[in-house]
Amino acid sequence: MNDLAAVRAQEYEKVFNELLDVAARLDMLRRLEGGGVDPHATAAMHAIRFAATILWPAVPDVPPPGFRHDSEWLLQLAANWREAALELGEFTPARPTLRLVSDPPPSS
Repeated sequence: MNDLAAVRAQEYEKVFNELLDVAARLDMLRRLEGGGVDPHATAAMHAIRFAATILWPAVPDVPPPGFRHDSEWLLQLAANWREAALELGEFTPARPTLRLVSDPPPSS
């Protein structure tokens, strides 16, 4: 049983580090020219940071992640950026204004 716990701890640490690496790569990829950010990569980054935050207490002897690790806050960020990426809620694009076009009345 002790061997199983050691293997689990090693695997958790590997996964935790992989999650941190993926979050760092997404952080680089999300930055656009002109100071903008890509909503898809940003939503994914916050979701991965949330996953790392949830796993962190189960990983022995590792420092906290290098970002704000409040799980409720991260989950809310991921949800907000999900809406932006999928153009939902307040991020729904405005529909174009339609106007009626009819034939001119016949001339008499």
